[in-house]
Formats: sequence, C-alpha cells, structure tokens
Amino acid sequence: PSPLPVSPPPAACWGHLSSFLTPMSVSTEEFVVIGPSDPIVAMLGGDITLPCRVSPAMNVENMELRWFRSKFSEAVFIYQNQQEQREEQLAQYTGRTSLVKDFLIQGEAAVRIHNVQAFDNGLYTCFFRKGSFYEEASLELRVAGVGSGPQVHIQGPEEDGVRVVCMASGWFPKPQVQWRALSGEKFLTFSETHAQDPEGLFSVEAALVVRDSSSGNVTCSVLNPILGQKKGMAIFIPEPFFPQTSPWKPAFLVILTVLTLLLLGAAFYIKREHTTKCREMQEWEKLHREKEEDQQTKKEALKGRGKSPQISDLLFTFVKCGFLVDWRKEKFQSAHPRLAVYDENTSVTWKDMTEGMEEETCSVLGHDGITSGCCYWEVEIRNGGKSDWVLGVCRGDVERKGWYVELPKKGFWVVGKYDDKFCALLETEVSLGKVPHRVGVFLDLKEGDVSFYNMADGSHMFSFSLASSSGTLFPYFRLKPGDVSLTICSVLEGCFPGILPVL
Repeated sequence: PSPLPVSPPPAACWGHLSSFLTPMSVSTEEFVVIGPSDPIVAMLGGDITLPCRVSPAMNVENMELRWFRSKFSEAVFIYQNQQEQREEQLAQYTGRTSLVKDFLIQGEAAVRIHNVQAFDNGLYTCFFRKGSFYEEASLELRVAGVGSGPQVHIQGPEEDGVRVVCMASGWFPKPQVQWRALSGEKFLTFSETHAQDPEGLFSVEAALVVRDSSSGNVTCSVLNPILGQKKGMAIFIPEPFFPQTSPWKPAFLVILTVLTLLLLGAAFYIKREHTTKCREMQEWEKLHREKEEDQQTKKEALKGRGKSPQISDLLFTFVKCGFLVDWRKEKFQSAHPRLAVYDENTSVTWKDMTEGMEEETCSVLGHDGITSGCCYWEVEIRNGGKSDWVLGVCRGDVERKGWYVELPKKGFWVVGKYDDKFCALLETEVSLGKVPHRVGVFLDLKEGDVSFYNMADGSHMFSFSLASSSGTLFPYFRLKPGDVSLTICSVLEGCFPGILPVL
C-alpha cells in the first residue's frame, strides 16, 4: 500500500481507510489498535491527518484517545470524557490540532495537525483506553518542504581551477546537492555544509572547484529526498577565469585574440566618443570655474560681515565608465549642512559634531540611477572602525527620512559597521569579519545580484540577490557622526564616480 496523501482525506474516503492500516500491537482481551504501516508524508505549512482504529470495530466515543510523541506525557492531542483535554498538551501543538469525529462509532479516530512545521517530523503513538484495558500503535510522520532556488556565483580562482559556490535555504529535511557539467556528467568531489534556523529549516552551501575549462555551463541542483523535487541554477564560467597554467592554453589564446579585436574596435568607438565628451567637459570646466569665482566672491563678502558661507549646490558627479553626466541638465539638491565634502567632491565626512548628535545619521545617493547592465565602483573607508557607516545600493523610491531599517525587503542591499560589528543586513545579521579599508561593489542587473569584495586581497565578502521588481537603483552611503569618511575612488581612466548628497 502507498502512503496516505499529504492533505486530509474527505469524509467519503474514510470507509476505505482500513486498507492503509495494519496491526502494530496485538491483544487477546478486548481489542487491538491498528495504525498506518507506511510513513505519512506532510508538506510544510499544510494540514495532515494521523489515523488509527480498533479491531474488532466498536464505538470509541467513550474511550480515552491520546496521540503522543516519545513519552506518554508529551501529548499531541487528548480526548477524554467526550471532549478535548488540554492540560497535558505540548505547547507546540496548542491551537494546531483537532479530532476527526465522523467515524468514532465505527472504531476509527484521527487527529488532524494544522500548519505543519519541521518540529512535527518523527514518530507518534496513538493510545486507546476503555476502563482499565488499553492498547496502542505507532505511526511515522515525515515532514517535507521545498525551499528557495539555489544561488550560484563564482568566488574566484583556486589552485588550478575556479571556485564556484551554490547556496539555498528553507529546505526540510536536509537537502541533497548535485553538480553537473554541460555534458550532464556529475561532479563527485565538492565540499558541502548545512545549518538549521530556529524553525528547523535547513540551509546549504556547496563549493566546487572546476578545473576543466571546457565544462562550460555548470549546474547546481538542490533535491528534497522525500518528495523527489529539485531546483537548479546554471552558471557559465568564461575560460579567461581559469589560471593561465590551464592545459587549454591554445584555446585561451584564440579567445584572447578575438577579445583583443573586439577591444580594439571598442577602443576606436570610445575614442571617438571621448573626443565629443572632452568638448563637453571643457565647457563644463569653464562654467565650473565661473561658478567657483562667483562663490569665492560671496565668501569674501560674507566673511567681511563675520558670517560663515552656507554650502549649496553641492554635487558629486557620478560617471559610469565613459558616460559623463551633463550637470547643466540636472536639478541639484542641497547638501546637508552637517556634511563636509572635499578632495574635488570625491570624499564625504560628518563635520557638525554638536553635542547630543551621536544618534543622528545622514544618507547620500549616487547622482545617476542604474537601470540595466553592470556597474562597478570602489569605496575607501578612513577610520572605518571609529563610527558606524553603511554602503551599497538602494531603490530610488525608498524612505530615508527619520528612522528606517536598511533591509532588502525595504529596498536596501548594503554592508557596513553596526555597533562594532561589520556585517550584511538581512532578516538576521550576517557577520563579515574585520572592517575593511577599501570595498569594491559590483552590481549586475542582468543576473540580479550585487556583490561586495575586500580590495585588500580581492576576496569575496557577500552577495545579495535582487528582487525582479527592484526598479532603478542608486549607489547608497550613510554616515553616523564620528571621525570616519567615505571616498569614491576612480577605477578606470576617464571614469569619475561620485555621489549626490540628499537631506
């Protein structure tokens, strides 16, 4: 016989319930109790029925009926004196159990568990007592749940190959991981670690070192061993990612030649565009000099009257590798008066250290929104261990006034220093070790993720998966009062990333 279905059977099916039950104990006195011979499978979050019956069939309405775990006192459900008794019921089952009474007069009884949880997995005993005579039977409940799809990313070169990491969460029981190449061949050697959250659900992280550059696409699949259901994700590993000692050096040289030709063509196009941008830059510099001269005149006038000049129209130009923003077409927002900007508008720090302002914060955004493709920038953190700071990306429509929480579900994908800890903010904080001095941020909207790297050694720190409805994203920075500063560094020649302060 096959296991009972996951959802409770309708009343019309109870007449056939006996075909799923076999005796688990025998008595020569008044009756025996019969339970299911095969395990019952239940889905996380669903309902499930645990049935038992007596033989020979008799009315059990006036019997004591009890379902319990490993001990008689660990009651899941108790029926006595024709009503439910809750005094001995385990707290985990309070409000989640009920008795199916449709066939009590025929000797069949079942307890229904609602909103199945990982804790419910395991062995149960159903107990029937009439007067001083009692019998019991055992049955097994197997809980199963399919979690998130795996997220796969390249972590970097290792030995003579490339290290690829696969992560998934929310599975029960412990899932199985499989790696396959494009040809369908299984990778048999890889490392795998599991962890359980407070609700008992499993997360898995599996790392594979791919040494054959001809593997092409590599697929990570996560399988539920009870349901046989799996989810997978493939990632393509370009050959240039492999160490130069690869035995496929001739093929690499061919690809390198093609890439060189493509780069030469791109360089010609960029040079032509650069000429146009230079003319625009010259006009911008001319207008900027005129603006600085006007501001200097205002400063001197204010200084003569004993007043400090008010900083206004403060702009950090954000340029994405060859695309220069025409600042004359933008509407600028004023900088917060407590922010100090210096080093040709590439660094920002907190300047107003008035007593009582320790809990104040001020956030700033990148000037241009990012809607497609890939972007990369680096941020240098000075005195990063002396005060709280945050950097990453956020949606353009997030709420940043007053008190707010920087979580992915709120539109923030960030890392930073919080209360002497360097971590990534999720529903639960993820510790990232020591505070870095320089952080690289790689935003890939095509693949839907943002990754952070410690540029001291090029190691990967953390990656977020972006929601499909993330919309326009902006570089995001936040400072708390203290002796700390953030500087956006030029990565490529002609690339001047920057930020636009916002109140």
